[in-house]
Amino acid sequence: MLAAREEAIVQNVNRLLAEKGFEAMTVDEVAAAVGIAKASLYKHFTSKEDLAAAAMVRMLRRARQFLDAVDPALSPLDKLRAAVRWTLQVQLEGQMPALPSQNSSLRAALMANRDYLDTLMEISDELGGWIEAAQKEGSVNPKLPALAVLYTLYARGCDPVLGFLQSSGQHSDEEIVELVLSTCFDGLRNR
Repeated sequence: MLAAREEAIVQNVNRLLAEKGFEAMTVDEVAAAVGIAKASLYKHFTSKEDLAAAAMVRMLRRARQFLDAVDPALSPLDKLRAAVRWTLQVQLEGQMPALPSQNSSLRAALMANRDYLDTLMEISDELGGWIEAAQKEGSVNPKLPALAVLYTLYARGCDPVLGFLQSSGQHSDEEIVELVLSTCFDGLRNR
């Protein structure tokens, strides 16, 4: 029962973070969405930052599962494209937590969360290896620092262009994914 309640809490936090972002989400909204008293919520998570950290750990675990399932026979560039495609799809489905890039209390909670840090490092190491392999084979510009490429790919997970394109109604979600993948991996220059 306890685990099921915590799962419901984290699912609702994830949804609210995707819809509203960290700053606008309130603990009251989370409690109401789960159908429990705020005091009961605090028995599971001691703060709004802990709630957001739990949602991020959940998302990173999903990402880890996805990366584990990527076909090892794909080229490094195709592995990177697959990872970004998955991230874009998750965001368009409203399941990607929208977290601020700078928030000292949230950042402190995330940096204190061992599960978050360990999973983030595993994912970063795997993606970093794919980036370096793609640079060696010439499919990613070797003059770019691998860390800059990694952060650029991570930024697609909170890219506002997806929401803008989705709200315009001019493109399907799959078309939006392809457009963003093209600008990310092919650039804007006419080839």
